[in-house]
Amino acid sequence: MLAFLNAVLGRTGDKKIETIEILEGRIITPEFLGDKASVLDVRAKTEDGTRLNIEVQLRNVGDMDRRSLFYWSREYTKQIKAGEDYIDLPNVIAINIVGFECVNSKNFHSCFHLWEDAEKDLKLTDALEIHFIDMVKFRRLFNNASRNGSFFDDPLHRWATFFNKNSPKELIEEVIKMDAAIQKAHERIGFVTQDESALRAYEIREKAILDWNSAVSYHTRETARETAREIARKMKARGRPIFEIIEDTGLTEKQVNEL
Repeated sequence: MLAFLNAVLGRTGDKKIETIEILEGRIITPEFLGDKASVLDVRAKTEDGTRLNIEVQLRNVGDMDRRSLFYWSREYTKQIKAGEDYIDLPNVIAINIVGFECVNSKNFHSCFHLWEDAEKDLKLTDALEIHFIDMVKFRRLFNNASRNGSFFDDPLHRWATFFNKNSPKELIEEVIKMDAAIQKAHERIGFVTQDESALRAYEIREKAILDWNSAVSYHTRETARETAREIARKMKARGRPIFEIIEDTGLTEKQVNEL
């Protein structure tokens, strides 16, 4: 966790986070792995009191920006009690690792603060910091990069390569050799995958996610087809020629005649 956080936050040398306290984290049990709607969420605190909320979200449920801001604000405001000073409010850092594109940025790692509109280098406060690590964009970068030399000098590139489900086995072995923290993480994953019930639950969860995506795709297609049929009905009622209806709706002649 320390190594990953320092990689995300770009902390090096004497600015590195040295200790961390896990405040809350869901225990990874077969029930957790089997829950297709589950979100891996870890709350932590650094030695200087900074609060961290780390979330892994594989599925796009919409409004990820507002959702992250909501959880950030909840973590920020609940740290102050009646009679305490605002200065006691901690800095809060939210880190979102997502399996879909949710931020309109060309970079796979985006970081947001509160900046003044006209004076771009004027930050209002360090209290807010929200990160998005977009694994879809990273895979694009990963596929286009030469992946030698300086690519793996960046520790976040190493971690993202380790997280990337499409990374070749030999490349995973390479980053494990390069990074002692990733090696430890890999060993921990080994313990989990030796548990047959946990592994089976993971497979069930993966299937549930695929089934959900398939159902959404089917519903989207059906909605589009019904919209096309409704447009075609209105065009027929207005006496439009059949070739025009076919062109405008994408339906076949047989489908139009059956309406």
